[in-house]
Amino acid sequence: MTTVPNRRPSRRQPKIVLERDTIEQLEALAEGAMRRTPDLAERLLTELSRAKIVAKGKLGVDIVTLGRAVTFRDETSGKVQTVTLVLPEQADISQGRASLMTPIGVALIGLSVGMTFRWSARDGEERSLTVLEVHPDADAGETAA
Repeated sequence: MTTVPNRRPSRRQPKIVLERDTIEQLEALAEGAMRRTPDLAERLLTELSRAKIVAKGKLGVDIVTLGRAVTFRDETSGKVQTVTLVLPEQADISQGRASLMTPIGVALIGLSVGMTFRWSARDGEERSLTVLEVHPDADAGETAA
């Protein structure tokens, strides 16, 4: 696997946890996205490769995964948002459903409450997101003030 050029090798990323079924689903999604969005697909594969894998049903309720709403703060802007992380075909930002195949989706997947994920955007700007709350039984998220 190649390293993503906009990630600093010396920067330690927070540990992430995902269920085995989710890992398999997301690997297939990333492989399928290689032609359309290779940078994002590589970033997702990099995240998946470092994830701790747990059995189905063993994922903590405070961990971000598909179908769970997450409230996070963009540390650059201070903006707080709540979205439900979904597959690309289910995404509808007006309904609070954010695609996993976005930079924010890849940053959030597998994080738990209190964790911060940092990365360099394409323009070189440092970005940072902090997970404030995970809502395990949410249908869809709404933008928070």
